[in-house]
Amino acid sequence: MILVRHGRTTANATGVLAGRLPGVKLDDTGAAQAARTAGRLAVLPLAGVVTSPLERCRQTARAIAKAQPGSPRPTSERGITECDYGDWSGRPIKELAKEKLWSLVQTQPSAAVFPNGEAMTAMQARAVAAVRRLDAAFEAEHGSGALWVAVSHGDVIKSVLADALGMHLDLFQRLHVDPASVSIVRYTSSRPYVLATNTHSGDLSWLAPPATTKRHRRAASTDAVVGGGAGPSATA
Repeated sequence: MILVRHGRTTANATGVLAGRLPGVKLDDTGAAQAARTAGRLAVLPLAGVVTSPLERCRQTARAIAKAQPGSPRPTSERGITECDYGDWSGRPIKELAKEKLWSLVQTQPSAAVFPNGEAMTAMQARAVAAVRRLDAAFEAEHGSGALWVAVSHGDVIKSVLADALGMHLDLFQRLHVDPASVSIVRYTSSRPYVLATNTHSGDLSWLAPPATTKRHRRAASTDAVVGGGAGPSATA
């Protein structure tokens, strides 16, 4: 699973918490970021592109899909939509930083519930359930090693990465996810493997599965290599 945060938006640039408000789109910088990420992913045979329903993610997902052969249509998934920040939505970050709840979000997000919005634990639970379900579906349809993209939001991606790393949600603020960054998680029957977080550049062709048919593709081992192994360029 390749996790991509949407590119920078007008709200990001002006320091406003957009949340689920409609009409929040990529600015020129964000569009350029999405195009750059699409270029990085163009070397990979993606089985699918899944996106949060919000416009900024759909714009980013369309850029990624357009760079793929046949320009596949991204599919929308509500499970990876933005956290519902409730009454915090649309307010300046500098103003929110003065709220009592801000400190709880920083130090104990598992206890944070946004006014007339969502609990952060609920956000993580529905996002993790969605990506694990989707990952299993892509593997069932396309075979072991199938690659797919989930375009989502900063806090959502951080919560998914925290789960994959076995981190308590209260530690997820230690993670950072920039606009249009790429993070990579491999799910297996024994454990998730976090292969990359918050990357902005670099060749991703090493992720591509061997050029064999789905029928003859051998599933990769789910065991961790003691000592770290030789890396993705090693011959099987």
